Amino acid sequence: MDTTQLRPSSPRIPLLAALGCLLVAVPALIGVTSTSASAATGQITGLDGKCVDVAAASSANGAAVQLYDCNGSAAQQWTVGTDGTIRALGKCMDVTAASTANGAKIQLYDCNGSAAQQWQYSAAHDLVNPAANKCLDATGPSSANGTRLQIWTCGGGSNQKWTVSGDGPTTPPVTPPPSGSKMAGAPYLYMGWGNPPSPVTVMNATGVKSFTMAFILSGGGCVPRWDGSRPLTGGVDAQAISQIKAAGGSVQVSFGGWSGNKLGPNCATPAAFAGAVQQVINAVGPAVVDFDIENSDEFENNTVQDRILNGLKIVKQSNPNVKIAVTFGTGINGPSGAGIRLINQAKALSVPIDNYTIMPFNFDGTNIYNNTVSASEGLKNALKSANGWTDAQAYSRMGISGMNGLSDQGELTSPATWTQITNWAKSKGLTRLAYWAVNRDRSCPGGDASSECSGISQGTWEFTKITAGF
Repeated sequence: MDTTQLRPSSPRIPLLAALGCLLVAVPALIGVTSTSASAATGQITGLDGKCVDVAAASSANGAAVQLYDCNGSAAQQWTVGTDGTIRALGKCMDVTAASTANGAKIQLYDCNGSAAQQWQYSAAHDLVNPAANKCLDATGPSSANGTRLQIWTCGGGSNQKWTVSGDGPTTPPVTPPPSGSKMAGAPYLYMGWGNPPSPVTVMNATGVKSFTMAFILSGGGCVPRWDGSRPLTGGVDAQAISQIKAAGGSVQVSFGGWSGNKLGPNCATPAAFAGAVQQVINAVGPAVVDFDIENSDEFENNTVQDRILNGLKIVKQSNPNVKIAVTFGTGINGPSGAGIRLINQAKALSVPIDNYTIMPFNFDGTNIYNNTVSASEGLKNALKSANGWTDAQAYSRMGISGMNGLSDQGELTSPATWTQITNWAKSKGLTRLAYWAVNRDRSCPGGDASSECSGISQGTWEFTKITAGF
């Protein structure tokens, strides 16, 4: 749907549509960097199915870490921590002398928080020490019992591939969505347009804990960039995300949208698309990745739609704790055409989508509440038909992404109407709520759509405060 006046003019349509793709030349690393404790405990297996093992089951500092036949002993039970460590027998997997050189041996040592004890697990099954930028490696290469483990330049060989039991390492520090499948109310925040406010100012004024950051697009080919131009790290987007997390919040990241150069058409394969998404996950550490699939280049292109869906299977497999949402347009009576196909294809391809979000506006309608409910009920029926779900099951996979104040078509969503919509969504058990955009959550009565205000008389951050109560 066209929202060109109210969303940024270049990448995404001016007010609400977006989402993107990503670079895969380097292995996508899933970082383990938080503050403590354990994510999973079990064996780590490598070359020829042999287990990572502490020699002689010794807990002494300097005990060799080696390959050995799997035997279920405590010497082969590794706890992958959310603090970046990998532990056994009460001590940490450590690079001897904190060396970054090829061939530096791996040992067991008292946990001390040093860079020599930090590990990252990639989607390609590498275990990387970031300080050295080198991979855990079976010397030789050999799978003989007693083969010492070391670090070595990552080369993709089978002696550098590892399978971690359980969930494995987590992604960069994230505040996960609320318990169950519900996601925090997360209005869009766009740092490239519309006089973006300080997210912490908004958080303090409203109690909102999450934002949907827009938008990831192609920076050329299958290379993800904010708006197709700003870097994933080090820029205004990364600064805003750091501020949100430091204030106890979380972020969703939106890829694509109505306009701009998107990743779906530019990434040649599902794996390439997934690799681009993984780069964003590694850089940002989102609680949710949202794929705003719109227009003829993605939504109405069956090849690209399938490429994105198959890519999302890979994304979920590599990031089981990150929620996946898809966002798309709708008619007053629910999805039609490409939307119905997307829902049916997700079922046919077994794509683990956590939430289907519709954008119920730009109908040229006069009663946005009734139209939103009607469109949502149509989505529910489509999900039930495709998946055999009950009403409750369908509602629990649904979301609404609205537009505050005046839409491009002049539809009016007042704070009172947005409260109605929010209350309806809560009463039905919907699990995602967003609106475009925090940038517009300011008063400017006069009847004009704007990138910086809602076009109506309202309290500052009034829509965000309502959304925070979802």
